[in-house]
Order: sequence, then structure tokens, then C-alpha cells
Amino acid sequence: MDVAVEVDRNGSCELAQVGEKWKRGEAEALYGLPFAELMFRAQSVHRDNFDPNHVETASLLSIKTGGCPEDCGYCAQSAHYETGVKASRLMDRADVVAAAQRAKEAGATRFCMAAAWRTPKDRDLDRVCEMVSAVKDLGMETCVTLGMLTPKQAAQLSEAGLNFYNHNIDTSPEFYGRIITTRTLQDRIDTLEHAREAGIKICCGGIIGMGERVEDRLDMLVLLANLRKPPESVPINLWNEVKGVPVNDSAERPDPIALVRLVATARIMMPKSVVRLSAGRHDMTDELQALCFLAGANSIFIGDVLLTTKNPKADRDAKLLTRLGITSGLA
Repeated sequence: MDVAVEVDRNGSCELAQVGEKWKRGEAEALYGLPFAELMFRAQSVHRDNFDPNHVETASLLSIKTGGCPEDCGYCAQSAHYETGVKASRLMDRADVVAAAQRAKEAGATRFCMAAAWRTPKDRDLDRVCEMVSAVKDLGMETCVTLGMLTPKQAAQLSEAGLNFYNHNIDTSPEFYGRIITTRTLQDRIDTLEHAREAGIKICCGGIIGMGERVEDRLDMLVLLANLRKPPESVPINLWNEVKGVPVNDSAERPDPIALVRLVATARIMMPKSVVRLSAGRHDMTDELQALCFLAGANSIFIGDVLLTTKNPKADRDAKLLTRLGITSGLA
């Protein structure tokens, strides 16, 4: 029987069947444990479900940049703000496949394609499906993020061989309306369900450091853990300052130990999910990343750029993972 660690409000620990609902108080109790105890429990859960000395390496490419009609207050690609990002057309399939081949040669095992749309048009989705099939033929896992999907569109992507669909919830239900007004949280959950029903795995997480409270971060994890099935991949992004967006006014970089606590809490609440350190690694110390891996993070993006923000150089990642004795596509 699959089990997960459940902690009550007093911090006591027992085993619970996966699928039982998490409550905020339980997440708070976990998060607030003495650091050594939290890390021990997270690492124990991690070892029960993954190789503790392996990190998945993925690559992310913006196949259609800028001009998005959504008003996400953190996003450089929103047409609502003057961020210096110019709108581009959808890339040609040959260029995308060439980029995927380079990513594979650099050590990536999953290739993620992102398009700045509210929802894809059918003619554009046809082209994306061709990209998915071609990248899959390279022997890589495939992931796309294209905005909201209908059930028919999700089925079409599944038929093309798509492995993962990324659609982040971004933050807690309470904080959500402060950063986005053009798309509801329910819209996002509906798209996740459409992808799930089509047989596509889910990649879904959020961003921290936008001015939210710790309680918002934990409510985000509770929402994810309580989905019909938790996401197979959970990206945790650190807010990166973006010129011209409103989140700049409230953003505050999280305390490093708070980030490690959140990763550990995510690992315990979603024991079978891959937890990815996503945006923000460029400014993390090696020591902070090492603590996050110890807490249960087991995936990173490689490559110099994540959509419009910086990412660590591949040689820095390779050296760090080698120092830690962690295997990956890089080592």
C-alpha cells in the first residue's frame, strides 16, 4: 500500500494512505518542525521513492515569446506591461528540433516548449503537435505549456505523444487574485483536469517571493497535494525581478532556509512527485542548492536562459553535481 508521512498540528508523525486530504494545519506543522527533524523526514520520504543521488535535467525553450493577453503581474511576456520583451511568431519546427537536439547533447532528458498564449489556436496547435512528435523521436520526454486547453486540444496533444503538460497555479487561492485577473484559478485547474483526462502527466507548481505569506506558499502545496492526483512534476520558482511588472512593488526574496523548508514540505506532502528547482537558481549559492537537493528537490532546468530570465551555466551545474556525488544527464 502506498503511504505518505502525515504530521498533525502537534508535530507528531504517522503514516497515511496516499490520497487522503492534507489540511493547512498539517502543512504548517511539517514546515515548522525543527530543521534537522524536517530534513530527516523529507530525506526519508525521498529515499523511499527516488534515487537520492540522482537529479533529472530538463531544458526549456520559448517557442513563441511575448504578446500574451493575460495580465499575470510577474510576467515579462504580458502585453499589459512595458518590459522590453518583443512579441515573436511561433518558431519553425526545424529550429525547435535543432534546439532539442542541442539540449539532448548537453545532457537534458526532457524538453519543454513554452508559448505565450492565453489558449492555442487550432492551426498553431497542429504545428506544436508536429514539434512534440519530432522531439519525442529524438528519445526525449516532451512537455509543453501553451495556456488553457479544451478537452479536444488536450486529446490532440496526447495523440502526438506529449508526456507532460505544464500549467502552474502560481500561488494560493487567496493570493491569486492579487497577481492575475484575466484567468481564474479554476480555469487553471480545469486545464489540468483536461490534460489528465487525456492521459498526459501534469507539471504544476508556483512562484514564491511575490509578496505572499508563508501561509500562501503552504496553501499552494495543499492545493497541489489535494488534486485528484498530485502533479508528477512540481516546479518551485523563485521570483526574478522583471522590468515593468507590478509584482516588483511587493516582491521580497524569500529567506534561503524558508525555501529549503518549503522544498522539504513539498517532498513529504507529494512523495512521488518530482520537485524541480526552477527559476531563480541563477542567484542561489551552491550551498543553498545542495540543501534543497537534500530536502528532496530532484530536478533542474539546464541551459543559460529560462524563457526570459538567467539560469546557471551548464559547467557550474555539472561541477556542483559532481561535488555532491549526484548523477544526472550532465554527469
